[in-house]
Amino acid sequence: MAALPDLGRPPEIPPSAITNAVALLQSGRLHRYTEAGGAGGPVADLERSFARLIGRRYAVAVNSCGAALFLALRIAGIRPGDPVLMNAFTLGPVPGAVQHAGARPVLVEITEDLTIDMDDLRTKAKASGARVLLMSHMRGHLCDLDALQALCCELGLTLIEDCAHTLGASWNGRPSGSFGLAGCFSFQSSKHVNAGEGGVLVTDDDDIAAQAILHSGSYMLFAQNGTVPPPDVMARWQDTCGNYSMRMGPLVAALALPQLDLLGARVADWNASHDRIAARLTQASSFALPRRPEPEAYAQSSLQFRLPRFSPAQMRAYVDAARASGVWVKWFGAERPDGYNSNPAQWPGSTAQDAPRACAIQATLCDIRLPLGLTTEDCDAIADVLIAASKGAQHVAA
Repeated sequence: MAALPDLGRPPEIPPSAITNAVALLQSGRLHRYTEAGGAGGPVADLERSFARLIGRRYAVAVNSCGAALFLALRIAGIRPGDPVLMNAFTLGPVPGAVQHAGARPVLVEITEDLTIDMDDLRTKAKASGARVLLMSHMRGHLCDLDALQALCCELGLTLIEDCAHTLGASWNGRPSGSFGLAGCFSFQSSKHVNAGEGGVLVTDDDDIAAQAILHSGSYMLFAQNGTVPPPDVMARWQDTCGNYSMRMGPLVAALALPQLDLLGARVADWNASHDRIAARLTQASSFALPRRPEPEAYAQSSLQFRLPRFSPAQMRAYVDAARASGVWVKWFGAERPDGYNSNPAQWPGSTAQDAPRACAIQATLCDIRLPLGLTTEDCDAIADVLIAASKGAQHVAA
């Protein structure tokens, strides 16, 4: 059998981005601000383009999505000790952002479709007194964002969206990141735009944007940002916002900006691979895949599936068999965090008892990355490995 593709292969850096990066290196101007003035360079260009892409007035480029989440929480009024609602299917940087703000996560259960449980959200919101929901669109799965927005309005919750996995996705035609007070995106290498690291906070709110610019570390050179609130708004905040040094550098922006034009083609490529493998797994008896509602236009650079009848021993055998056959399966139910994957029982300050149903769902949940450029033969070979591994693991003693 031909070698299977490397599922960890990140999106390629386009030649124009490499040219831009080399020119920057030759100039030595690797800090986004300059006291000599100027239009702001590639970071400002990225901010303008990204705001247009998401359909929001402001985009503030920072050094990671985690930094964007922290800034959004801080600016939304979260203070040490405050409760912050968050869905219990996400990764460590999300509760980490809550803890960075000195707050405490309140975990909300999820459904078998890997989206937030609206009924549990209502219950936890009332019981905790939380004022903010940090909603992670984990692994590209969007809940009913119209219903979520209405529920947040009813409950008096400020919605902040973690869109690290949903750049290019939308609900009823509206891009992810356009529903909350702020949306936060990632340019980490395994995401839809590969700049190694980096993040963007988007918002329509003048005061949120002003504070994000100042907190990110603009050194009062905020006129060089790509999307800047009016002068009176900046003046209102410029003497009260501490500098947290979370800004993006030009080299990251130079790598990221040309990739925005490639997003549509990349999403089509990813979704084609996702849908072909998912169709094969859906026909196999051991697998359960999340449903994708009609209003959701996804941007699926990974694929999730459960083996709901498998014991922990069978899950371990399944993962080992798939990896041995060349498909790097990641398992959310492992005893300890495994690479990028984790679950609530593995986050500092949380336990499985905080969200038992979510932990039970994740106990048999796996996923794989989907690199760009998979052929139909590649997809079928990957599906063959996943199905064969499930058949072998069934015979392991539970």
